[in-house]
Amino acid sequence: MTAYTINFDPIVRLTDDQFYQLCRANPDVKFERNPKGELLIMPPTGGETGRGNAKLTSRFVVWNEQTDLGEVFDSSTCFKLPNGGSRSPDVAWIRRDRWDALTPSQKEKFPLIAPDFVLELLSPTDSLRETQGKMQEYIRSGVKLGWLIDPKSQRVEIYRPDRAVELLESPTLLSGETVLVGFSLDLTVIW
Repeated sequence: MTAYTINFDPIVRLTDDQFYQLCRANPDVKFERNPKGELLIMPPTGGETGRGNAKLTSRFVVWNEQTDLGEVFDSSTCFKLPNGGSRSPDVAWIRRDRWDALTPSQKEKFPLIAPDFVLELLSPTDSLRETQGKMQEYIRSGVKLGWLIDPKSQRVEIYRPDRAVELLESPTLLSGETVLVGFSLDLTVIW
């Protein structure tokens, strides 16, 4: 299965509220929007990818509960990015002060904020090139650190603002650097 892209522009350009209502009316479908306003219909993940996502998210939740530095979000959270896209990374994290600056209404719908950190776990249904483009979109939107993990090839791409993408072959540990202070991810849970 692959993601499908639908361009409604010849008929209508969905507002943020219309996009939110579309998502709420179709809870069994995972939608995203790219900065051009095109609607992306994302396929569900398979068992191995879902298992990997759960393991990854749990590591971030445990670290965040110990440090209380921010908020962790799973893959069902859609963020309205400053560039116009509406994206749902597999794992996202936002610093506490930035999250707390949002109003309750902004937190309730699709938060208009770029996370500080995002992680995408490449699944067999994902296109590497499209996911790399999504990672660049995150960085252009203000994300400070992004990890694209490909379990099949055991490769990790690290994205940071104003720096070339760093490619790691079969790493065993990733550092949260200055963004996720004190966090490190043992990749043996994925490979």
